[in-house]
Parts: sequence; structure tokens; C-alpha cells
Amino acid sequence: MITFIDTAACERKSLDQGEAAEMVSKALCGAEQMTAHLRWLSEGEHFDAKPLSGSHQLLYMLEGAGVMTLWGKDYEVGPGAGLYLGPGEGASFRGAGALKAFHLIGAPA
Repeated sequence: MITFIDTAACERKSLDQGEAAEMVSKALCGAEQMTAHLRWLSEGEHFDAKPLSGSHQLLYMLEGAGVMTLWGKDYEVGPGAGLYLGPGEGASFRGAGALKAFHLIGAPA
């Protein structure tokens, strides 16, 4: 089944750090083994992609600039930068100005 997702219509929710909008889930489009969010951070805010056993994650920068921390090392990132995290791996993003990122979490069948 193909489902069109209008990301502009996805509800943005304020979090402790930044904002997020769920755009893929079982409730929204029937996705059984994945979820996806858009994330917005302002300067100094951060988002942690926590290590998840048994799940894979993809983080992809859409707009802005930031710093990604992976295994204790900082990397400056901008639009087009992506990161795959395997089961049990984690990373964090920190905004260096306005930042928009895509976060996909998938579990194996």
C-alpha cells in the first residue's frame, strides 16, 4: 500500500530540546516495523538517538548546521550529511543555529 505523507500537516510537538513531528508509524500509515520523525533544533539544543538493541537508525540532516557526536568525537555537519546506526549504537545532534533532521528507526522483521 502506498501512502502519501504531507509532512507540512504532521503535528509538531515541543520537547525538552527542540521540536519533533511523527511522520511514519503504524497509526499514521500502517508501518509495522518503522517509525520516522522530523526534528527541529535551535542553537544549543540537542537530540540524542539513544542506542536501541535490535533496531537500526538513520539520521539525515535536511537543513541548517550542527554538530554530531559519535563515540565521543564531534563532527560538524550540514545538509546532506547522514549517519546509519546499527543495533546498540547511538549518537547525538546539537544545533549550531536552526537545524532540521530526519530520524528513521526500523526493526528487523
